[in-house]
Amino acid sequence: MSITYKGAGVNIDAGNDLVKRLKKKLPKIGDFGGLFPINGTKYNLVSSTDGVGTKLKLAFLVNKHDTVGIDLVAMNVNDLICVGAKPLFFLDYFACGKLNVGQAQQVIKGIAKGCELSGSSLIGGETAEMPGFYKDGEYDLAGFSVGIIEKGKEITGKKINPGDVIIGLPSSGPHSNGYSLIRKVFSDEELKKYSKQLLAPTKIYVKEVLAALAKFNSKSQNIVGIAHITGGSFYDKIARILPENIRVVIEKKSWKVSEIFKLVQERGSVPEKDIYRTLNMGIGMILIVRPDVALQVKKFFKGAKAIGYVKKGDKGVEII
Repeated sequence: MSITYKGAGVNIDAGNDLVKRLKKKLPKIGDFGGLFPINGTKYNLVSSTDGVGTKLKLAFLVNKHDTVGIDLVAMNVNDLICVGAKPLFFLDYFACGKLNVGQAQQVIKGIAKGCELSGSSLIGGETAEMPGFYKDGEYDLAGFSVGIIEKGKEITGKKINPGDVIIGLPSSGPHSNGYSLIRKVFSDEELKKYSKQLLAPTKIYVKEVLAALAKFNSKSQNIVGIAHITGGSFYDKIARILPENIRVVIEKKSWKVSEIFKLVQERGSVPEKDIYRTLNMGIGMILIVRPDVALQVKKFFKGAKAIGYVKKGDKGVEII
């Protein structure tokens, strides 16, 4: 029997529908980062909020809490750099039924490490103790990041043209998406067996992407689109930044898919389209770049691959 993300309890289409409805009243929402102009200056603030999701269930299972804080920061700051913003500061929200000080300390240690890796400051947060709301030993995490970018230098995707090249940056594992599917596919014993791969913290791309923008976008915009491959994966996240009548083709044989992704797909008999709409399959972030600098951009990032191209067509993504 095939297992899908929807069958595991996550309905991506419902989430997308909610965003569409909200955008009718709030047209500025729905991008990777929300822009807020600082009046009287040449800068915009950029904000993002996210959590770690059900990857936390695996942390509870193996009692390892020192890296999920990195995931929390990564899920926020990686969104900020999709518009080219430099993260400034971060706040966290830690909620539990009964506070375990040692456990919480491990989580916050990871958050501090994530902030260090992204060049941002942890300036505060909230610890909420809510008896009866969470199971003993369990907690939830949310984070909030604010960055800054010069007005007019935002990466919006509006300049994406046919002929542009898709550069994929390698992930460190499933990052922080698709764990409801992973937990449906694997037994608890298998989750423990593969916990090292599954709990590998989400890679933080901030410093290397900002360095690439400084190098390749200093005179003209050569990196014209950036997408963080999270919920909705290739299909939804790349489509989010595309102009009308622009289509992206992803060539799945252009990179080597890690064994953990293959194992999830095989064990769950997960349909091809569903697996590429749920997991990052080894590509954590994509850059859409002008063809004349594509080779230089690829060489700039360790392990990067040219994984596709842009063409005219119905707005969306196809994987071949």
